[in-house]
Amino acid sequence: MTTIQILQHPTSTAWLDQAIANLDTILLDHSHCERKAASAALNLMFRYPSSRVLLDKLTAIAKEELDHFALVNQWLDRRNIPLAPLNAPPYGAALRSLIRRNEPDRMLDFLLVSCLIEARSHERLGLLGDHCPDPELAEFYRSLMASEARHYGIYWVLADTYFDREVVQSRLSELAIAESEILSTLHPEPRIHS
Repeated sequence: MTTIQILQHPTSTAWLDQAIANLDTILLDHSHCERKAASAALNLMFRYPSSRVLLDKLTAIAKEELDHFALVNQWLDRRNIPLAPLNAPPYGAALRSLIRRNEPDRMLDFLLVSCLIEARSHERLGLLGDHCPDPELAEFYRSLMASEARHYGIYWVLADTYFDREVVQSRLSELAIAESEILSTLHPEPRIHS
């Protein structure tokens, strides 16, 4: 597994063990994650409708996330897992709480938080691709890795497009430290971001 530069700490083996022992729950949570990722892209588009580059890039991400949502739901059907609600882990809410309220800092933080979430997704889908005992499901996870990497790259490039690179790097470092701290204690319920 390749180290992802923007993440401060790699995922723990405890998370991987928990995920592999609870693949059905992880698949269900993955469905929720893809839907939330599409929603996050759409929310940014509605929040910043005059930013043409942002609109074009995030339209593509939202479409791809919805495609992934459909693909994961096909896996749920194959494994007879009903689409059902799950309690959200504290990860997303804790990261969103770090988003500053005033513009332009708010826009920067939204982009960088999305960047970190996508980077962590890329890493964890790669771990599942490498260690999942079901070869077909492992291949499915590996097939999604490139798009997750592209997504976190797009969010970073958007931040770099609208903000000074030194400001982006400084704030990304702060948020990446917080992101790793949020994940430092394994959530008792298996989730993609637990």
